[in-house]
Amino acid sequence: MPRPATNRLIIATHEFHPHRGGIAVYTAEMAAAATRLGYDVEVWAPALPDSVVEPAWPFAVRRLPITGSHSWRNQWRMARQILTQRDAWQDGTLYVPEPGPLLSMLLLQFFDTLPPGRLVLTLHGSEILRLAMRPLTRWSARRLFARANRISVVSRHAQELLLQYFPRTADKVVLTPGALRTGFTFVPSPAAKPPGGRIIILTVARIHPRKGQLCVIEALRALPPEQRAQIEYWLVGGHGKERYEPALRAAANNAGFPIKFLGDVPDEQLGQFYAQADIFAMTSMPHKLSVEGFGLVYLEAGAHGLPVVAHDIGGVAEAVTQGETGLLVSPDDPAALTAAFARLIADPELRRRFGSAGRQRALAHTWQDNALTLFGQPPAAAST
Repeated sequence: MPRPATNRLIIATHEFHPHRGGIAVYTAEMAAAATRLGYDVEVWAPALPDSVVEPAWPFAVRRLPITGSHSWRNQWRMARQILTQRDAWQDGTLYVPEPGPLLSMLLLQFFDTLPPGRLVLTLHGSEILRLAMRPLTRWSARRLFARANRISVVSRHAQELLLQYFPRTADKVVLTPGALRTGFTFVPSPAAKPPGGRIIILTVARIHPRKGQLCVIEALRALPPEQRAQIEYWLVGGHGKERYEPALRAAANNAGFPIKFLGDVPDEQLGQFYAQADIFAMTSMPHKLSVEGFGLVYLEAGAHGLPVVAHDIGGVAEAVTQGETGLLVSPDDPAALTAAFARLIADPELRRRFGSAGRQRALAHTWQDNALTLFGQPPAAAST
């Protein structure tokens, strides 16, 4: 990929701090990694709530008069911001790391007003399906992808989807999977449980049907009574938009083992919950054309030395290695999910072995490598 004429890099996003989630983390980490490479990075992000103080980022952040939603109003407002700056990007790069601004770019195409500099995109998986399902958005996406200089995907699963629906992108697609958050702190491997101590199964995810917490409860409830007596299930995560939590709480009332709803926990405090857990579970489910593209949280769980139980769906198999860092089962096989939990509950040595391998797996990729793959060396760094 040719280097840009300047090292200016604008990153347009609807998902950024204080928004929580994998895409927000991905965006911030790619911005920081590009800064370390030598790019002059500016992130365009939604307005910051009055109660939130802007962190000390290593790059510039410009707050826009938009919210984090993908509503048509926000898409149009983002498109207007891009339009007003288009001439200043003649020699720079516009990076669109997530679906919100991508939809804004589709709007700009109809007015022939795309910025004249380099265009770089990252696709996570679900947006590919949404773009492909309707003739108008499929046609518009083809034009936009033809205009892009480089397109990255976070998993091979997403790459397969992209090439299935948009085969002409093949010569510009690169793989940039997730990695551990900057400043991630390793914790000691969980000590052996004292006699009578409960085995803690942990899920860290927003409370939403796509994250599959109800599947975990139902699978654990199907365990033999002697194993149910050994376990406790902890759910860390904020409320989703759908009324999913009442169903979870109703299931918890008759589970036959303790279930704790711990709410939204700041990233810097998550370590203490990982350290107390024995098994990590996130059984993602397909939901309204949305699928798990990769799953940064699986890497973090593995880095904390936890074996993982997950559904084999989307790009999850690229974050969790079957039979090495965890156990993957079909989302259509609840009995297999129960059996996976039963196996790990009964075998502490297997839990230790999976957890040790998970730590190694978590270090397999870095944000710096991703940024270099996607953007290349900036001109200032290349000339020194």
